[in-house]
Amino acid sequence: MNAYFQLEMTPEGTNLMIHKETDGGQHLDLNELADYLTKKGITFDIADLNKKIALITSVGRINLDKTKRYPEREMIIVKTSTDKMEAICRFYPPSVGGNLLSREDIISDMNSAGVIYGLLTDEIDKFIQDRQYCTDYVLARGKAVRHGTDAEIVYYFNTDLRAKPTVNDDGSVDFFNLNSVNHIKKDELLAKLIKEDPGEMGVDVCNGFIKPREVKRLMLKFGRNVRLNEDKTMAYSEVSGHVMLVEDKIFVSNVFEAENVDASTGDIDYDGSVKINGNVNTNFTVKATGNIEVAGVVEGATLIAGGNITIARGINGMGKGNIQAGGNIIVKYVENATLVSGGFIQSEAIMHSTVSAKTEIIVDGRKGNISGSFVSARDSITVKTLGSQMGSDTVVQLGIDPEMKQRIDVLNTEIEKANKTLSQVLPVIDAFKQKIAKGVKVTPDQIKTIKDMSDVATKLLKQRDENTEELDTLKDSLLSESKSQVIVKDVAFAGTKIGINDAYMTLKNDCQYCRFIKEKGDIKMTGIN
Repeated sequence: MNAYFQLEMTPEGTNLMIHKETDGGQHLDLNELADYLTKKGITFDIADLNKKIALITSVGRINLDKTKRYPEREMIIVKTSTDKMEAICRFYPPSVGGNLLSREDIISDMNSAGVIYGLLTDEIDKFIQDRQYCTDYVLARGKAVRHGTDAEIVYYFNTDLRAKPTVNDDGSVDFFNLNSVNHIKKDELLAKLIKEDPGEMGVDVCNGFIKPREVKRLMLKFGRNVRLNEDKTMAYSEVSGHVMLVEDKIFVSNVFEAENVDASTGDIDYDGSVKINGNVNTNFTVKATGNIEVAGVVEGATLIAGGNITIARGINGMGKGNIQAGGNIIVKYVENATLVSGGFIQSEAIMHSTVSAKTEIIVDGRKGNISGSFVSARDSITVKTLGSQMGSDTVVQLGIDPEMKQRIDVLNTEIEKANKTLSQVLPVIDAFKQKIAKGVKVTPDQIKTIKDMSDVATKLLKQRDENTEELDTLKDSLLSESKSQVIVKDVAFAGTKIGINDAYMTLKNDCQYCRFIKEKGDIKMTGIN
C-alpha cells in the first residue's frame, strides 16, 4: 500500500495523520502533500513538515495549527493522459470522521473535470470496495481510432505494355507475333474495385472525436464497350475484342480498321486501337488512345498513340514523319523521321532520324544499323552496326529520364529554401520559449507573432519531410542508370559520338563486338560478355 496522509479536525486545532507505505508501496510525495494542503487553505512550513514526517516510522500525527475547521470529505483529483485516451484518478481520504465519496459522487466529479466518455464503472466499484489513497486509478478509457485501408483495383488482364516481338532464327523480326494483345470475350470480367475502408472514429475520455487517416478512394474508369455492375465495383466487356489500360482507364475495342489512310479517309482520331491494312500517306494524321498497327509503309505522316505503334514495312519520313507512342514502337526501318516512345523501340535500321525511347532501343535483324542519326534512351541501346564508313554524324545518348531530373532539381531547391527559412525561424521560437520558462513577461502581439512563426515552421517541416521522402525515392530509382550501356554486336565506326549521362566519347578508331558503359565518371569500352 502506498503512503498517504489524512487530516484530523479537533476542537484544539487541525492535525495531519501520516500513514507510511507498507509492503513495498510508494513513499509519501511531499509535493503532493503540499499541493493538497494548499488547496485546503492550510498554511505550513514545508521544511519543518518534512523533518517531522521523517521521524514517523509507521503512523504518526503532526499538529498543523490551532485553527478549528469543518471536516473535509474524501477528495478525487482527475487528470487525463497526453492523448486524452485515459483518465487517471487519484484519491485522498476524508478527514477523520469526514464523508466518503459515493459512486455517483465520483462520476459527478469526473464529469466536472471534463471526463464524460468511457467511464469504467467496474473499476470505480473496485476502488469503493478497497480504497487505496495516493494511488493512480484508470477510471475511464477512450475508444481507439481504427484506421482504414485504401481502395484497390484488381485487373484481370495483363496491364504491362512491355511485350516484345519474336526474333526469328534468321535474325528477322516477326512484327505480328507480339504477344501484346489482351483478347477478351463478351461479358468477361475485366476489373474489380475493392472499395476503401474509411475506418472508425475514435473518442477520447473528454468526448473529443479522433479522425482516422485519410484513405485513397478509387473508381473504375472506362471507355466504350465496358459496363459496370449495380454497385460499380465490377467492370465487364460488352463486346469480344481486346482490352488495354491507358492511364488507369479501361478500353475495350474491336479495332477501327482502314485499308489506307489517304484522301478517302482523312485523318483518323479514334478512342481505342487502329489497324491500317495498307499505308499511311504523306501529311495525314492517325491518333489513337490505344495501339496503332500499320501493315504497310508510313510516309511523311504523323502517328500518335497512347499505347504501342507497330509498322510492318517501315517509315519513309521525308523529313516530316512524326511518330509518338505512350508505349513501345516496333518498326521495320526508320528513315528521315522523328520517333518518341514511352517504352522501348525495336527496328532493323535507323537512318538520318531523331529517335528517343524511355527505356531501350534495339536495332537488330539482318541490317541492324544506326547511321546519321541522334538516338537516345534511358537504359540501353543495342545495335549491330553503329555509325558509317562515310562519316555521317551519328550520336547515341543514354541517361536519366529528363522529367525525373527536372523533378529532382525542383525538390532540391524546395528543400534548400525550407532549411534556410527554418534556420531563421526555429532559433527565434526557441529563444521565446526560454523567456517564458524564465518568467519573462511577453505582450499579446509577441505571442501572436511567435504563434504565426510556429505555424509556418510546422508547415515547412512537414513539407520538407515529404519532399525529402520523394527525393530519396527518386534517387533510389536512378541507381538503374549505372547499368546504362551501348552494346555493339558487330562494328562501331570511328567518328561516332557516345554520351552516357554527363560523360562523352568520340570514337577515334573502329571498334568491334564491344560494349560502352560509364565507370568512375568516364565512358569505358569493354568486350561483350
